[in-house]
Amino acid sequence: MNPARILTQVVVVGVQIVGRAFVDAYKAAAQNAAKNAVSAGGAAAGDLLSRKTGMTLDEAALILNVDKKAPLKDINEKYEHMFQSNSPEKGGSFYLQSKVFRAKERMELELQKLAAESNGSAGPQDPSAPTNV
Repeated sequence: MNPARILTQVVVVGVQIVGRAFVDAYKAAAQNAAKNAVSAGGAAAGDLLSRKTGMTLDEAALILNVDKKAPLKDINEKYEHMFQSNSPEKGGSFYLQSKVFRAKERMELELQKLAAESNGSAGPQDPSAPTNV
């Protein structure tokens, strides 16, 4: 047998095996993603504010060390303290300061959403949408 032909057959069989493994892994990943979206009840996957800000309400509450339904006054007090404590001028971390800012932003958006829902509006509005004044 010709060595080139043997080498070609080995390469072809190897590519087939790797191709099948890739397809199987993709199918398994797609099934897991679908299963996780269903098991989450759609709350985590479908939460517009979490997707928009990149932070869940739980994460924001943990960062600011407040309850998820804390009043704006408590949120602002914790924010001011943590934002100043993490100031780079005081030896803090810009990254942590940014996380604190984003946490406050997420909590404020949640409060705005709850206020809009309690006022009987048709549904949650996009907080970044321009308003006609």
